[in-house]
Amino acid sequence: MTRRWLAALVAVAALAGAAHLARPLGAQWRMRFEPNVPYDGRFTFVRLKYTVHRRSGWEFDYPAMERNLMKITDELTTLHPHVAGSNIHTLDDPELLKFPVAYMSEPGGWIPSDSEATGLRNYLAKGGFLIVDDFMRREWDVFERAMRKVIPDARFVRLDPSHPIYDSFFHIESLKMGHPQERDLTAEFYGIYEDNDPSKRLMVVIDYNTDIGDFMEWSGQGWFPVDVSNDAYKIAIDYIVYGMTR
Repeated sequence: MTRRWLAALVAVAALAGAAHLARPLGAQWRMRFEPNVPYDGRFTFVRLKYTVHRRSGWEFDYPAMERNLMKITDELTTLHPHVAGSNIHTLDDPELLKFPVAYMSEPGGWIPSDSEATGLRNYLAKGGFLIVDDFMRREWDVFERAMRKVIPDARFVRLDPSHPIYDSFFHIESLKMGHPQERDLTAEFYGIYEDNDPSKRLMVVIDYNTDIGDFMEWSGQGWFPVDVSNDAYKIAIDYIVYGMTR
């Protein structure tokens, strides 16, 4: 396992470097979105696109983060996901219902329309699993209002390493993690259960005051400690395996 893990990190370093060659920085930078992968039953990373009212954020870390994560997932699990491609779907896209796990970035600017709220509510009710990542501080208030439009009586339950989600593939002993840019923040993890019943399925997992997507996006650049980047991958893979098996 150790050799495979190290080999996967080497592969991620090469992949991340290639991904960022196609992603220039600067004021004139414009995102280029690749076509969605045609549905064939294999696991496909799905990123949720929401209506932008004030500032964007749903596309942050695209596409390097998902390519890196899918490479690691392919190396370490038997899931055999699509590695070279991923999907972007709106919350009310009927095609979203074909995919069991979805990822939302930067919900601190998310203000869902009625159609988006209904679409996500239906997705979760039909068994979909949502990963929410990359927001902090007072952005929680915006996210909570948005999520209550989706699930009006939602209860946000603090999660700790004893939850089964953190033992679904990797055994996570500690959730002590900071934020890649905001060094004074300490990560918090929350969940929303089906019918607000902890004995039932966890429908939503929430990474608050951290950004595991950023750790994974830049894992090949040496910006962050290797152990922290590894922890981000372990948590993300646990989320995927949990979402696929519950």
